Amino acid sequence: MTTWGFHCSHEQIAPRKLLFDVQAAERAGFEMAMCSDHIEPWSHRQGHSGFAWSWLGAALATTDLRMGLVNAPGQRYHPAVIAQASATLGQMFPGRFWMAAGSGENMNEHITGETWLDKEQRQRRLEECVDIIRRLHEGERVSHDGLVTVDRARVWDAPDGPVPIIVPAVSVQTAARSATWADGLITINQPHQKLREMISAYRGAGGRGPLVLQVHLSWAPTRGESEALAMDQWRTNTFPPPTCWDLDDAESFDEKARGITLDDVSSSVRISEHPAQHVEWLLEYATLGFDEIYLHHVGQDHSRYLDVFASEVLPQLKNDRTSA
Repeated sequence: MTTWGFHCSHEQIAPRKLLFDVQAAERAGFEMAMCSDHIEPWSHRQGHSGFAWSWLGAALATTDLRMGLVNAPGQRYHPAVIAQASATLGQMFPGRFWMAAGSGENMNEHITGETWLDKEQRQRRLEECVDIIRRLHEGERVSHDGLVTVDRARVWDAPDGPVPIIVPAVSVQTAARSATWADGLITINQPHQKLREMISAYRGAGGRGPLVLQVHLSWAPTRGESEALAMDQWRTNTFPPPTCWDLDDAESFDEKARGITLDDVSSSVRISEHPAQHVEWLLEYATLGFDEIYLHHVGQDHSRYLDVFASEVLPQLKNDRTSA
């Protein structure tokens, strides 16, 4: 059965306000939450980027939600640092924290001044990092010499049980390759056939754990407002790989998005003023087999959205789950 979560967009909302938003989301009926770990927003119009790890401590302490984040160990973060940070949250909030470990985006990683590696090298570095993090979580003293270097690291406060490390993937190839190490798969809304292929590739390669989907959506009382929100806030998020991986700052994304049309944005964002339409779309994703679906309203003001989805969307989604 599918459970329904709230995506916390650090790139769009200041951390103090976002903390109030996730608390409101719990009251609205969301069952879990997730966020991404950026230092740079996708656009100057988004204009924020709080530190996800410190924010998660506050969010987990002030809600009862299970939470996770998408992170890229290996360049901006040494894997031993991520092992310690994730172990601390796992120890403080047993069973309520997970992380997705990806190969990264240049917009966040370039700040170290190191060379931006090609995708294959980043993928191999990620696999090294995941192994290092898991060994540290098990209490080992770890040294490693590869695409990352570790010298006798140890995490002294291990988590109470393994912290799930799932893979964020947007391609069939990454989904299949990561099945050997991941505790689950997370992706974003794409055409249904593409999502079926990703699920099949992941499961077919032995992939275990939950199937997780993040859905970008735009709701407002009118069609025009819904479209305007999506165009303003998410037109820089329509580029396929490798463009979305390789651009290095918000200015570059804004420049690249000058020619983006509403049709382009509609391929990435579910846009409608009708709550019932959002229910229909979301249930279609659930029937594909996703265990967890996180809703990301791309607007920066969540108050009206949460009110409407609390009364007209979440009850319908949960009722369908109960009926099933």
